[in-house]
Amino acid sequence: MKLSSETIRKMMSSVKSTREVELTCGHCYDELDLFIEMKLSGKNADEAMPLVKEHLDRCAACREEYEFLLLALEAMVQ
Repeated sequence: MKLSSETIRKMMSSVKSTREVELTCGHCYDELDLFIEMKLSGKNADEAMPLVKEHLDRCAACREEYEFLLLALEAMVQ
């Protein structure tokens, strides 16, 4: 199996960006309520919860769940 240079570049980028401590999808999901609550109250959730932010940046499934929950809660507030 031969990998393209683009695939190798993406793999190396992923390896380079990993951290010693990362959240699993389950742990990220457990923290979404607090993360969204902070966002909605104008607090800097990205800074307060950097592991959640980084996981959402990397994981499309969790990011989709986050965006859905955020939209739903924003609609309820209005």
